Amino acid sequence: MINIRAGEYSRKKVIRENFMAFSLVLTIPLLTTFYILLNNSKRGVYNLVTDIDKAIPFMSIFVIPYILWYAFIILTFLYLCIKDREMYYKTLISYDIGMVVCFIIYFIFQTTVPRPEVAGSDIFSRIVMLIYKYDQPFNCFPSIHVLSCYLMIKAINESKAGNLINRILVFSVASAIILSTLFIKQHVILDAFSAMFISSIVFNFVKKIDLERILGWIKKQYSLLMMKKKLET
Repeated sequence: MINIRAGEYSRKKVIRENFMAFSLVLTIPLLTTFYILLNNSKRGVYNLVTDIDKAIPFMSIFVIPYILWYAFIILTFLYLCIKDREMYYKTLISYDIGMVVCFIIYFIFQTTVPRPEVAGSDIFSRIVMLIYKYDQPFNCFPSIHVLSCYLMIKAINESKAGNLINRILVFSVASAIILSTLFIKQHVILDAFSAMFISSIVFNFVKKIDLERILGWIKKQYSLLMMKKKLET
């Protein structure tokens, strides 16, 4: 009975200590609003398909890692939030900045990827057709799927919470997702490489920021503001 209560208290403590920090992940769906607004051909489109892309076969089974992207990103962020708060903040900041960079490129240089005719009736083909139906074939260069996955690889490799098992796991899942964007023809080679390049630049920049110093300054300013209000009343 005591062990059960101790376990419940421990779980509640973990939730309480990480709830506010993890809620900052909501900045991602908020920024995604701009993705939706930009996902069209009104500004003209470019095609970056190469001979290498033409040689890559369409494989509907890769839709599985593609849709696992959502859970993968959330679970990786959750792990970092609990185990390495500083790396969590830096990774989230890098993610948000990376998205903004992508949106600027989409606005200036919109691209598209020609989609194949999906004729299969199997479950994988049906999921691909569903994705094609609700996600317009624009906002391709750079790929946010690839940018975020590569960012998770870099984050877990740099994190103090990183170990052999979680590094291999993150690398394996992220690599499968990156490949899936090519095999289900959501992106082309240049989309992937440009995303990895941007991810590296942004992460390496954010990594150098002294978050503790910045947060300390913010807390100090907030305390001074509260003291000033109390004195005024």
